[in-house]
Amino acid sequence: MGVCALTEIYVDGDACPVKDEVVKVAARHGVRVHLVSNRWLRGLDAALVNQVVVAEEPDAADGWIADHIGAGDIAITADILLAARCVEKEARVLGPTGKPFTDDNIGMAVAMRDLKSHLRETGEIKGYNPGFTQKDRSRFLSALDQTLRDLARAS
Repeated sequence: MGVCALTEIYVDGDACPVKDEVVKVAARHGVRVHLVSNRWLRGLDAALVNQVVVAEEPDAADGWIADHIGAGDIAITADILLAARCVEKEARVLGPTGKPFTDDNIGMAVAMRDLKSHLRETGEIKGYNPGFTQKDRSRFLSALDQTLRDLARAS
């Protein structure tokens, strides 16, 4: 069993650019991964991976993750509202660029999300996100590995 036997990782899988990285780091630490999406994802069949296919309804994956995640688990998501739900349940949350969402910053993240949504709706800004870079991928790998080591030390 891994060093974080009680920790599980929940991945909001449909648009996650770091699924392979999550599986690789989780395998190294012996941690179970729940990969939640609205379709089967090829090439991610590993012993510690539980693929969960939810209905093709808005926020179905978010709902499944929020219903199953608990304190000491890790969520991987770019969805700010899902991140807030997971932080509320005392889970660790990382965005795909390695940015952690915590009690200290989730309120501001939700407020910025709402503001940007309003500005896009009124046409004051265009709705684009910056591209995902190799530096983002590297930062994510480091953040996930560090989070798992921190949880192992705390247990």
